[in-house]
Amino acid sequence: MLSAGRKKARHPGDDRHPARPARLTQQNDGAAVNEMNFEVRGEYVTLDHLLKLTGLAPSGGAAKMLVAQGLVQVDGQVELRKTAKLRPGAVVLMGDARITVSAPAA
Repeated sequence: MLSAGRKKARHPGDDRHPARPARLTQQNDGAAVNEMNFEVRGEYVTLDHLLKLTGLAPSGGAAKMLVAQGLVQVDGQVELRKTAKLRPGAVVLMGDARITVSAPAA
């Protein structure tokens, strides 16, 4: 059990996954699709983490359930791997949302 003043230890690999995205832009120009651009820090972001960070899933567990139910597509194919590594250039579709994973602006 953690005391009030202590923080939970971070996993060594957590630096690949930011606590929040470097930049997330969202636009909806009256179309049925909600477009988002997610700038990934590091080499990749996992699919479940992306859904959580973009607000498409309220929690990591909910994100994993959405993937397991086959409700998420990556690059036009249904993706069932909850922790699939998404690199810049990947396009994720879920419902009316479209997320493009991009490299950080230089």
